[in-house]
Amino acid sequence: MKILWIDLNSSYAHSSLALPALHAQIADDSSIEWAIVSATINENTGTVVDEAYRHKPDILAATTWLFNHEQLLHIVSRLKALLPETCLILGGPEFLGDNEFFLRKNPFINCVFRGEGEEAFPQWLACWNHPEQWKDIPGLCYLDADKQYKDNGIARVLNFSGLIPPEKSCFFNWSKPFVQLETTRGCFNTCAFCVSGGEKPIRTLSIDSIRQRLRIIHEHGIKNVRVLDRTFNYNARRAKELLQLFLEYPDIRFHLEIHPALLSEELKEELKLLPQGLLHLEAGIQSLREPVLEQSRRMGKLSDALAGLKFLCSLPNMETHADLIAGLPLYHLNEIFEDVYTLARYNAGEIQLESLKLLPGTEMRRRAEELGIRYSPFPPYEVLETNEISVGELQTARQLSRLLDVFYNTPAWQALTRELILNDRTFLQRFLEHLIQINLIDQPMSLEKRGLILYEYCKLAYPEYQMQASIAWIEAGMSLKKAPAEKVKTKHQVPPERWEVIYGDYKDSLRLCFLPQDENTKCGYWFGFESEIQKTTPVFKARTSG
Repeated sequence: MKILWIDLNSSYAHSSLALPALHAQIADDSSIEWAIVSATINENTGTVVDEAYRHKPDILAATTWLFNHEQLLHIVSRLKALLPETCLILGGPEFLGDNEFFLRKNPFINCVFRGEGEEAFPQWLACWNHPEQWKDIPGLCYLDADKQYKDNGIARVLNFSGLIPPEKSCFFNWSKPFVQLETTRGCFNTCAFCVSGGEKPIRTLSIDSIRQRLRIIHEHGIKNVRVLDRTFNYNARRAKELLQLFLEYPDIRFHLEIHPALLSEELKEELKLLPQGLLHLEAGIQSLREPVLEQSRRMGKLSDALAGLKFLCSLPNMETHADLIAGLPLYHLNEIFEDVYTLARYNAGEIQLESLKLLPGTEMRRRAEELGIRYSPFPPYEVLETNEISVGELQTARQLSRLLDVFYNTPAWQALTRELILNDRTFLQRFLEHLIQINLIDQPMSLEKRGLILYEYCKLAYPEYQMQASIAWIEAGMSLKKAPAEKVKTKHQVPPERWEVIYGDYKDSLRLCFLPQDENTKCGYWFGFESEIQKTTPVFKARTSG
């Protein structure tokens, strides 16, 4: 038996755990020959099909998810036309809902799998060429010989801790910028928009088994680990144990999802003591509106979530990203703008504003009509309109998300953008209108282009921030010959008798430049650049005042 896996990812940086997780359970079965064809959704379909066709497999398998769905169907439909005797099975989060319509629309697909496959997939392999026996395989959905739809429910792995780790599979990809480490399966929360909202029971790995897996990951030189644990701080004691474990690997950065409403005082103290850069936190907040969170069935009090988020964003030893979701029922556009303002006030490391997607198998998708949600029937199933937010307003939210990514979420321009947001509650609306008017909101922009736009806009609408825009430009290492540095003096600059050092150490070999506060003053900012090395950012900064 030969299995060919189509490993189709949205970009080079991404990698799915599905193949190594499944393969690890049956790697010792010598009767099975495995092969893999890896690609991204941007690669030529014909090239991928050609490479896959040469394998002539008995079974063709792949994981289907939101962003590879369409391109994957293009690939496997062609392969099935070329290899009609090959059995085609798909799995993944795209099949967590009802699958009858999908199977009838795509009759070239033999079956799809719903749920967790490590235990059920080996059972299916034992009878893959005997469809009359498929009725006993948990999670399998298919059309029988009489074209009747058969649905075997959802497969759940109960012995999660007994699974062979995916890192032990030869198909585990160690070449990516980060690896994923699944420490828990299932979620205590009941979010109506999330595919994990119905994942019960919660199953965990022991700290010792996680330690063993981290040892393997560390031996491969991995520097970034994304911990797949949606319940990370639900159990404060376990969270503390995990943090202590992470301290054993100070050269790895751990990316965690954390629930800000469930931060115990004990866990707060632990987080305060962690070394700089050990953690990168994603704080699930979704909305800062109580009715929205209640309608979304998200657990935890809003007041606790806000207090927890404020605490996390105040920590100097880690960066906390916060996310909002436009299109949630009861969520208005003006509230989204206000919530962005609040997150900026909290000093969130990033503000991620996404549009709601009604994913298969979620409660919100099942109740879409009742909740007044109109959404795309095709991936990525984005919300198009709700009773509270119009088609046009959702586009405005999308454009606001773009503004945040380009300016607030870019370190070089974040401090200035945050100040502008906090200085004027209408800034976001006004700046967004400006970007739309000059036809740049949906255009790719280099780091330099962003700085130029921000400087010119400050010059036009917020002249009191023009100097801060120049300072941000200089500290980002941009050209001193362009407009944001138009007031900078670069030639024959001699240090003053006194200055207040902000950072760095001055030495005579530094090349100095001076940014005056106005034309007739010696007050301003001094920047020192290394002359001997090709480094465009200043290593020294000082201030002189009257």
